[in-house]
Amino acid sequence: MPWNEKFECMPFAEMQKFQLAKLKETVDWLSERVPFYRKKLGEMGVAADDIKSLEDIVKLPLTVKIDLRDNYPFGLCAVPMKEVVRVHASSGTTGKPITGPYTVEDLDQWTECVARVLWAAGIREDDIVQNAYGIGLFTGGLGLHQGASRIGCTVVPTSSGMTERQILLMKDFGSTALFCTPSYALTIAERAEELGTPLTGLPLRVGVFGAEPWTNAMRNEIEQRMGISAVDIYGLTELGGPGMAYECEAKDGLHINEDHFLAEIIDPVTLEPVAPGERGELVLTAIQRRAMPLLRYRTKDITSLRREKCSCGSTLIKMDRITGRSDDMLIINGVNVFPSQIESLLTDIREVELQYALVVGKKKHLDQVKLKVEAKQEIYDGGPQKIGEVEKKIANHIQGMLGIHVQIELTAPKSMTRSEGKAVRVIDERPK
Repeated sequence: MPWNEKFECMPFAEMQKFQLAKLKETVDWLSERVPFYRKKLGEMGVAADDIKSLEDIVKLPLTVKIDLRDNYPFGLCAVPMKEVVRVHASSGTTGKPITGPYTVEDLDQWTECVARVLWAAGIREDDIVQNAYGIGLFTGGLGLHQGASRIGCTVVPTSSGMTERQILLMKDFGSTALFCTPSYALTIAERAEELGTPLTGLPLRVGVFGAEPWTNAMRNEIEQRMGISAVDIYGLTELGGPGMAYECEAKDGLHINEDHFLAEIIDPVTLEPVAPGERGELVLTAIQRRAMPLLRYRTKDITSLRREKCSCGSTLIKMDRITGRSDDMLIINGVNVFPSQIESLLTDIREVELQYALVVGKKKHLDQVKLKVEAKQEIYDGGPQKIGEVEKKIANHIQGMLGIHVQIELTAPKSMTRSEGKAVRVIDERPK
């Protein structure tokens, strides 16, 4: 049974009626309180009364990340700062950070959404959850903490890093659930094996992983090395953090909390809606936030939507797992390639670890890619000839499956930086 049966199992027609009312309310809210949106809506000649159905959402302006940076830090905030009780922010590694202010009501809604996420993963009040997401400005740490607290779990807020300590506490405290990025989960599993404390022998039974794209192949490796069930979650700082979408134990797509978020899929080039079930860029509208609701926010994430009743009982629309970002797509000899496709193919190569980086350069108008991937110890010890054989094997596999040539460089075991948060998979050396 879902955490919130009323909304998670709501009939489609009833959900549409609810969403339409909340969308009109949000358009009114923003046009009254946020100069940026008042100007945008005025230029497009649209008001809340013009939204007669959910299909009319295309009349509203799209919002992009540069809009948030241009209005940094609180230019898009719809309430006075005395009503803001917390502020989160992105890392800001590519410019000014993206800020996320919250009212008391926003925090309550966020907590509700995350509780649904964890409940769907099979987490209950008697679980001991180890939260290894960063605790701080990053939304993942405190977001998962408050959701687990609402369920009534015992929360161990380890934050990220200090991997050996993570393993010690996991063993001594009897942690039954782990929250972190999937790449850090693999780092923990690898270190536990090196220490002679394989996680498969511990009470740990479920992992809730997100904050970066990951493949089913990586899920399988995590599940085997940890002896757990691993589920995917999705959210963005811009839309309030984790809790936007989540896998249930069926692991067949991510349920979107539709009573809080309206989801669209558009062609990232034409910006037009795609046909139902087709892949494209996910666009989200927050329809219950107070401090900083966004209209039609372009996430840059590539996925598709499908509506079907799930075996868990939920009627919420599903989105397929993110395969990449429209701005991460590489064009190699005319072929569009996402890093996740390379990762999936690497899992077929038993001679390497799933520790890799794509180094992107430019030759004339095309991206050129070198794949650096870590060899297993016995392969590296085999010397240059053995390394060359494996490099050729990987190159041929990628060529055969994707039709592109990628230069392969096998590196020494443990030579690549282990991730304690979001893994850096693409190193862009193209001229700016």
